Amino acid sequence: MNDAELRSTVEELWSALEAERTTGERRLRVAELPLATENGPLAVAVDHDGYHHVLVPIPCSRKVRSGMDGPVLRLQKRPLEDAETYRTYADLACLSDDFGDLFTELCIDVLGAVKELPENPVKALYRVLDRWKELFRTQPPPLGPEELAGLFGELTVLNRLLRRDPSAHRFWRGPERYRHDFLSGTTAVEVKTSTGGEGRRARIHGLDQLEAPDNGMLCLAWFRLHRADANGGGTALTETVEETLRLCDDEGSLLEMLAGAGYLLSDAHRYRDVRFAVSEERWYHVGTGFPGLTGRALLAAGVSVSVLDVEYTIDLSGTAPAPMTTDRVTQVIDSMIQESA
Repeated sequence: MNDAELRSTVEELWSALEAERTTGERRLRVAELPLATENGPLAVAVDHDGYHHVLVPIPCSRKVRSGMDGPVLRLQKRPLEDAETYRTYADLACLSDDFGDLFTELCIDVLGAVKELPENPVKALYRVLDRWKELFRTQPPPLGPEELAGLFGELTVLNRLLRRDPSAHRFWRGPERYRHDFLSGTTAVEVKTSTGGEGRRARIHGLDQLEAPDNGMLCLAWFRLHRADANGGGTALTETVEETLRLCDDEGSLLEMLAGAGYLLSDAHRYRDVRFAVSEERWYHVGTGFPGLTGRALLAAGVSVSVLDVEYTIDLSGTAPAPMTTDRVTQVIDSMIQESA
């Protein structure tokens, strides 16, 4: 079935479904499409308000990407049951009649992508949504040297988490400018990188960056990096990004995060010569005795906190505080994975 035939079929099914009103606000009228996947056929639907839906079958344990709940498009996980079957879907709906024609074209694009990837239809759905988003994305300026080093450090930690849990990208909070780069339950990790040859200095942004989550634990992961060329070892930033995408189970969400960090896949050519080698890595438990200035400490000392945009540098060059052992770092990563289970 080509695109024209698919479009005709989808429009005819939606029209037929519109002719029969649903019996309840949370119910859908559904018609299956002649497109099979490992989890069942795709379907289209019409809800109580007359809005159109396309339904992509997924395993009941599969998570659906969050964050698409705007005034026009909504994506959610939806179980549906009739007298004979019970299935779970990724439900993409258009909530505005003004965009009906455009939504039809989007759905045809989704159906075409699913035909090419029937073993993983939700991944095909994400790819189409991400491709359409690219039409409206503005071009960010290229990342500078410090930003490139910072991104490399964060991806180094992220890849370790992804090797344990392919959904661990959801712990990565750096692209959204959260106070900690990673957060899982009550365990947080802040990543700092340095390209200097001496000292172990880290720039701290704000009075809350070295504050642990409530009743939780904060670690600071510090990396010394040096720029390398193709003959000098190290790892290319583009290779690190490719590994992250390979390990992650939702490359679309990850691409969105990378874009939030200023890295677009379409700009990979800009960074093809950017390579880093890790010459030193130390993890610290940010607790009593760790150097830092925090709002909590100031309040505990009776100092009223009324300053904004605080930035300062800490020096970890001495013997104290002592870094965590390799086994302890492994335990922290294990804890983050277990907290999300």
